[in-house]
Amino acid sequence: MNHRMISTAAAALMCGLAFSAPAFAQGVKIGVLNDQSGVYADYGGKTSVEAAKLAIEDFGGTVLGQKIELVDADHQNKPDLAVSIARRWYDVEGVDMITELTTSSVALAVQDLSKQAKKIDIVVGAASSRITGDACTPYGFHWAFDTRGLAYGTGGALTEAGGNTWFFLTADYAFGYSLEKDTSDIVKSKGGTVVGAVRHPLNTSDFSSFLLQAQSSKAKVVGLANAGLDTSNAIKQAAEFGIVAGGQKMAGLLMTLSEVHGLGLKAAQGLVLTEGYYWDQNDKTRDLAQRMFKRTGRMPNMIQAGTYSAVLSYLKAVKAAGTKDADAIAKKLKELPVNDDFAQNGKVLANGRMVHDLYLFEVKKPEESKKPWDYYKQLAVVPGDKAFFTAAESGCPLTK
Repeated sequence: MNHRMISTAAAALMCGLAFSAPAFAQGVKIGVLNDQSGVYADYGGKTSVEAAKLAIEDFGGTVLGQKIELVDADHQNKPDLAVSIARRWYDVEGVDMITELTTSSVALAVQDLSKQAKKIDIVVGAASSRITGDACTPYGFHWAFDTRGLAYGTGGALTEAGGNTWFFLTADYAFGYSLEKDTSDIVKSKGGTVVGAVRHPLNTSDFSSFLLQAQSSKAKVVGLANAGLDTSNAIKQAAEFGIVAGGQKMAGLLMTLSEVHGLGLKAAQGLVLTEGYYWDQNDKTRDLAQRMFKRTGRMPNMIQAGTYSAVLSYLKAVKAAGTKDADAIAKKLKELPVNDDFAQNGKVLANGRMVHDLYLFEVKKPEESKKPWDYYKQLAVVPGDKAFFTAAESGCPLTK
């Protein structure tokens, strides 16, 4: 091959790169990675995808003069599948940020990959406080809630109200362990006692043996350190065993509007729970909820509304940074306040934890509900600076 042929081939190769590289680099691409078909499909699922789309539309559809794109996928609650999808998104499809990330084992795995890839991840659907604790990264953020916040809200309130002995039904993976530990710590700090615990596999259909152990423990409170359909199934079967009728109280430690809707008020009435958002709190929450309802036929819970906030906050940070560089965006995410239809006066700590107020709710009795989706009465505001660990308390090595 002569020099002219080599030059021609090189030029063709460079031309090919010139055409392919912009397709990779153009635009800002966001990925929603969550459970869309399993135990957490109603908890986040496709409604979270719609929330992300709405945030992009509200932002205007472009940032830095570039189109904003959205991709989504179902990780099926499998960390290895989630990492495979995330790696393809980062390496092949040019995704800049991944969010939602239901299931703590998934979130922790994808957050580790994001650190290696120097990409932003904003966890919304997973709960473990480890995400901004010992597993924190320079590019990892946590929105909406975590196990510490839920424990402080529900665990603290019930213990102070006289529920001073606890037994836990715990999902057998990272999220369940974290929620049990954080709630146990709060219960003990309030003078309560943990009398026992039992762990169940994810997506359990038969809770009978676990509920019998809870019943025989005589604990005043049965803490459900699980979520989604696992929580709903446990509550339904607890009614069959007469656990509440026998004087024990069921505490849904991670329960959202979606699960209450699925159960119905007759089954869910009287449950005490903590959420970071309720659609009927004020004009801002109602505005977001009504627009989401038109798209999905459902009022959003804190996961779905939190996804809206996470995507909007990321885009604001990109605009403020003036670049897609992850270090610059991470810096802006920690500087900018969070004021939107999900949270007001939110702030992001040095460990990536977004701090905002949580709310303690009691599920209404059927006769107390005056309109569709009118499910909660607010018992208390749980101040964010009390609910969440401070950056120093979190154990995040970045803050030392």
